Order: sequence, then structure tokens, then C-alpha cells
Amino acid sequence: MADNRELVELFEQKIPGARQQLKDSHKNLGDLASYCERNYTESGQTPAALEETKRYAAQSLASVAYQVNILAVSMLDLLDKQMKHMGNMEANIHHISQVKEAHIQIQYTAT
Repeated sequence: MADNRELVELFEQKIPGARQQLKDSHKNLGDLASYCERNYTESGQTPAALEETKRYAAQSLASVAYQVNILAVSMLDLLDKQMKHMGNMEANIHHISQVKEAHIQIQYTAT
């Protein structure tokens, strides 16, 4: 039962939250690129502006890589839990099939 709650949490909270963070990062990266471009062209101190842009780019890429990792881990966790759930369902179906076969055998031998 805990696995079902975890599946629901992954579906409804963790994965959508991680996707939203990536979407937000997309917008933020666009804003950052605009700022860096303006700063580079308008500052008059192009070497300093270039270094600042490099720092922002490195920080931003590291942040996006982390967010992609969080989403990937959540997706793998989801797949793992789904596989476990499918295995349990398969075992239940196999058990039902065995019970059915036993009932058929009992009916057959009784007649």
C-alpha cells in the first residue's frame, strides 16, 4: 500500500514539480542571457562583463544539470515502483489461475 502512495506522490507531486523547475529554469536562462548580452554591449567593460557571463553560465548549467538529475531519479524511481507493482499483479494473476485450475480439477474428478 505504501508503494501506491509513493506512486501517486511521484505522479502528482515530485515529477510535475521537477518538470516545473526545469520550465522555470528555461525562462530564467532566457532572462539571464538577455541581461548578459545587455551588460556586455552597454557596460564598456567587456572583459569584466565576459567573465561575469562565464560565471553565470557555469552556475546556470550546473543548476540545470542538477534539476535534470532530480527529474531522472524521480522517473527511474517511478519505473522501478511500477515494475514492482506489475510483478505483484503478475503473481496475483498466477495465483488466481492456479486456484481456477484446482477448482476445475476438483469438478472434473467429482463428475
